Amino acid sequence: MNAFHFPLQKALDLRQTQLTLEESRYRQQLAELGAIDRSRAEAEASGLRAEIEIRQSSSVRGSDLTALDRFRLRVKNDQARIAAQRETAVRELAVRQDRMLLARRRSKLLERLRERRLQEWQADRDRELEKIANESYLAQWSLRQGR
Repeated sequence: MNAFHFPLQKALDLRQTQLTLEESRYRQQLAELGAIDRSRAEAEASGLRAEIEIRQSSSVRGSDLTALDRFRLRVKNDQARIAAQRETAVRELAVRQDRMLLARRRSKLLERLRERRLQEWQADRDRELEKIANESYLAQWSLRQGR
């Protein structure tokens, strides 16, 4: 009997490569979202540190308060920019997740088909081996009977 051959193996390989690529893109986008969240936390922390520093200072000048006000405005602008970046990154993450799940479904479909064909091939092989074994036994038996 011939060795097992799956006619759609190249398609399966392509689907698995696409899945690997989409998983990589998804992880990359997830890492980008994490970096954005860290930037947001750093901006908030720097604003809080500056405010605490001014409040704990024993002598506060008007220029310090003006600088703090400008710094607060900058932090607020940074937070708005970061929030917009985060929204975009979350949308892109959802798109990449959908693509990854689609690639996974397509790959799994071909993997299940390959597995089913392999089981069918194994069953055919087992039947053929059983047939050969029976024929061999009968041939041996008839030789013994002929003696």
